[in-house]
Amino acid sequence: MKKKILITASSMCVGGIERSLVELLNAFDYERYDVELLLFSREGEFLPEITDKCVVLPEIKQCADLLKPIKRNILSGHFIMALSRLYSKLYMALKYKDHGEDNDALVFASLQTMWNNAIDFMPRLTKKYDVAISFMWPHHFVAKNVNAVKKFAWIHTDYTKAILDRDADAEIWESFDKLAAVSDECGKSFCEVYPSLSKKVVTIENILSPETVRKKAAEFVPDDMPDEGKIKLLTVGRFCFAKAFDRAVDVCRLLIGRGVKIKWYAVGYGTLETELRNKISSENLQNDFIILGKKSNPYPYMKACDIYVQPSRYEGKAVTVREAQILGKPVVITNFRTAKSQVRDGFDAVIADMSAESIADKIQELISDENKRKAVSENAYNSAENTDRQMKRVYDLLEGRI
Repeated sequence: MKKKILITASSMCVGGIERSLVELLNAFDYERYDVELLLFSREGEFLPEITDKCVVLPEIKQCADLLKPIKRNILSGHFIMALSRLYSKLYMALKYKDHGEDNDALVFASLQTMWNNAIDFMPRLTKKYDVAISFMWPHHFVAKNVNAVKKFAWIHTDYTKAILDRDADAEIWESFDKLAAVSDECGKSFCEVYPSLSKKVVTIENILSPETVRKKAAEFVPDDMPDEGKIKLLTVGRFCFAKAFDRAVDVCRLLIGRGVKIKWYAVGYGTLETELRNKISSENLQNDFIILGKKSNPYPYMKACDIYVQPSRYEGKAVTVREAQILGKPVVITNFRTAKSQVRDGFDAVIADMSAESIADKIQELISDENKRKAVSENAYNSAENTDRQMKRVYDLLEGRI
């Protein structure tokens, strides 16, 4: 008899976690497992890419309300949810008012507070599953409102950077039988924050199909990245503090000031887009640092670039870096905590220090050393593995072998 699997996530909007979820769902052995996906908001650019073999469940209204603007909750007559969310927002603003510039880290506190106050208003699922997987934090719904023999949760980020009520968060994590970190270093950082949970942590890297990435990269040639005799740099991600697009602008300024002929492209979207555009304008880089916006298929842009740059302040494991490597692109990545568990410095990528100067130096070295650039590219391309090894880890988890 097939095992019944439930997987939950917020939505299928463009993002690295969502991309890895699509690949996981599409790689499942549906002869052995019945898989159902519950999206708290049943929307997103990646939704059509999910295999028909996976059952996408109807949206739960209370979960969807949590992700809508408070004003829409009020206009829709969902006053209890609106009041709960308003209280959460005010509480979070007061508690963390002196935090500082990392508003991205405060998203953890905001989401945690909302879910803490809203979970009791959400229905419990009556169906019993063999396994329930909470793929995207916060993990309240699976922890408290799902009936399953085994429960697993995924760890996608460096929790030493997250700002939240750690005692309350640990209580939710305790509800799960195993916790799957997307890299060894990601798991280690999690265990520093929650040492009592260390025995539950296993490593299962993001599922990513080289065949899919390379096929989608060939779908079109982007006409907004024309050949102009300049080195084309590319960064893909959310416009947020963690991804450090502001630092990329500083690197761009430094390189142009050194006389290096480059053009930097940014694929993405996010809450800091206005600030990013203002910084580009203040540095007079409008013709040198180009925002291309959100792209559901960023792979043709990766294929068109000469060097892929990931200037992040912190990551769990950057999906975009693996995607660029699959396409054989030389990658410059900053030395955030989990970087060395993702790439091999000087072999399949180049690791720079966190400063704009160091990133600029590493990019300039790759540009001037064609042999090194080709070697890094070839090693990256040849290092890409298929999904089989990581899917075996998933099956081992589901069957209780790890």
